[in-house]
Amino acid sequence: MIFQIPQDLNRETTFENHSITDKKERTKIFGQYDHVRIYGRDYFDTLRSVGFKVDEVDYTATLSDQEIDRYRLAKGEIIPVVYKG
Repeated sequence: MIFQIPQDLNRETTFENHSITDKKERTKIFGQYDHVRIYGRDYFDTLRSVGFKVDEVDYTATLSDQEIDRYRLAKGEIIPVVYKG
């Protein structure tokens, strides 16, 4: 599986807050109005803790800027590629 999630790689732990219900405030904090969390670096270990093998892959390191835009990736985005353990 390939999981693309809202993430902030500068954040050590995932931030989640269901009490923020205003769409503008959610967009400001989480990057999208219908999100309630932004994952930190701990997300990869969370996947491992439930038995998955996880490769942390930066596909953007091998793509052109045009390809990064076409695939709607963020430059430097680390995507977890997950395998059943």
